[in-house]
Amino acid sequence: MKLVRYGQKGDEKPGLVDGDGAVRDLSGLVPDITGDVLSSNGLKALAAHSVKDLPLVEGKPRLGIPVTGIGKIICIGLNYSDHAKEVGAQPPTEPVIFMKATSALTGPSDDIKLPKGSSRTDWEVELAVVIGEKASYVSEEDALNYVAGYSAFIDFSERDYQNKRGGQWTKGKSCDTFAPLGPWLVTRDAVVDPQRLGLWLDVDGRRKQYGNTELMIFGVAHIVSYLSHFMTLHPGDVIATGTPPGVGHGMDPPEYLRAGNRLECGVDGLGNQNHFVVAA
Repeated sequence: MKLVRYGQKGDEKPGLVDGDGAVRDLSGLVPDITGDVLSSNGLKALAAHSVKDLPLVEGKPRLGIPVTGIGKIICIGLNYSDHAKEVGAQPPTEPVIFMKATSALTGPSDDIKLPKGSSRTDWEVELAVVIGEKASYVSEEDALNYVAGYSAFIDFSERDYQNKRGGQWTKGKSCDTFAPLGPWLVTRDAVVDPQRLGLWLDVDGRRKQYGNTELMIFGVAHIVSYLSHFMTLHPGDVIATGTPPGVGHGMDPPEYLRAGNRLECGVDGLGNQNHFVVAA
């Protein structure tokens, strides 16, 4: 299933995308796409209903963040060796963990706002994992059973805030609109292998990033298991799994976003995002 939340910002309704690409309304079955809906039993209950019997949503509604009530956004840094190389870092021997504030979340076609005084806002397309079951001390072999599904994500980063304002990555990662998620949450059963997904990002029609999740240093199962040994993962939690090479900070000379840029990205089977960059 491709689960979505559609409608005006702050007033979204739950839905799913049918085989023809149209949105079907789920509000008669669930109040919203929240953590309790994302359990194995919750997803089975949704899948038991005939899609053709669900109300059809007319037109092309705005799509918002496909999950609401997200408790935390956990990010994995430097998880592609060629990305680590381009920013002058050594590939890590264990996953590098940092957090993004949930207030940074925004929809897959919403404007991206440059923070006031920003001169080095950068892009990082990523595969996002959404947790469906409470996970604590889970094995790598069992880890994917705790995943509800997958989505596209961009980890926007203000590099000066990240690297020159006291050494804390979180402050450069958590500005408003710096965590667009969507357009869909594709349930785990519909993703054959999360380690065989291409991902890409364009700025003003020029390809900046292209990679494949098969090149991750630490795969999805390892990441979920690893994190569960440091913190309990709750249904609806989002894990951003790292970015391939091609970020602006790693270019010579470096390139950063400016108001007026158009940015597009996508992950195989998980849909595309399209954003306009504006000044705060």
